[in-house]
Amino acid sequence: MTDWLLVLAGALVGAPVRYLLGVDAKYRFGNTFPWGTLAANAAACLVLGFVSQGATDGDLGTRVHLLLATGFCGALSTWSTFSYELLTLTSARRVATAGSYLLVSLVAGVGLSFAGAAVADAVF
Repeated sequence: MTDWLLVLAGALVGAPVRYLLGVDAKYRFGNTFPWGTLAANAAACLVLGFVSQGATDGDLGTRVHLLLATGFCGALSTWSTFSYELLTLTSARRVATAGSYLLVSLVAGVGLSFAGAAVADAVF
């Protein structure tokens, strides 16, 4: 299978997962906080940390990295929606919510990336 097909296959799973996380979060928690995007981005950071570390130091190869890191995580995570939601919250003068969203997203994303890498180190 060529590289672009691996990326496509991963994205075909990642994009619907992102969408379904958003729908589920709105159903469960409403529209007061962008929980769906936060969950999708956090999950992508965890998987990306694991896969990248596993591909670098472990047994995961380039093909798995293309499938999961580039395809799945690339489609699961969404910088544009995160930025848009920050802009929308700030424009609505919900500055405290925007600030907490920014802080939680950054701390969770970086922390989960390191956590995923640590798990890969333990596994491989």
